[in-house]
Amino acid sequence: MLNEYDQSLYDGLTEQLQKSLDHFNSELGSVRAGRANPRLLDKIMVDYYGTMTPLNQMANISAPDPRTIAVSLWDISQLKEVLKAIQASDLGLNPSDDGKVIRLFVPAPTEERRLELVKMVRKFAEDTRVTMRNGRRDCLDEFKKLKNDKKITEDEMKTAENEVQKILNSFTDKVEKLLEQKEKEITEV
Repeated sequence: MLNEYDQSLYDGLTEQLQKSLDHFNSELGSVRAGRANPRLLDKIMVDYYGTMTPLNQMANISAPDPRTIAVSLWDISQLKEVLKAIQASDLGLNPSDDGKVIRLFVPAPTEERRLELVKMVRKFAEDTRVTMRNGRRDCLDEFKKLKNDKKITEDEMKTAENEVQKILNSFTDKVEKLLEQKEKEITEV
């Protein structure tokens, strides 16, 4: 029979795995797959009056067409700082501006670059799976402590192991689906 503590272990594991999944999803969003995606700029930090500020908190970022990202700053005086931050990023995009709006043209990646991106995305997925397995291990360690303290029986321990594995499997399936979608997006010409 599940007590409150057992349920809190399951809930804690689920929460931890969800955070890992969310992080993986944000990592996927920052990978340039040949299509203009405003999330590409999520990690760009700009020196805004002495404070490092995310670009998406300083401007409207949109993708008016599949190959262009438009950045409309709320404070036009920061145009030079934003241009400098975009050029310093590892995105490999050259910004152009008309004094009000910055435009980034996203070229289609070469076949070699696509393969590199697929490798990078697979590494993100594996890192996420490792993090999730570590969460499973930590949760099972807590159940083992309960078993050693005679607070749960051997049967309850087996049930807990099975339940923890089910939770992990559901999240790794989600990682696989996201990975599959991103690989398809990257390899599309």
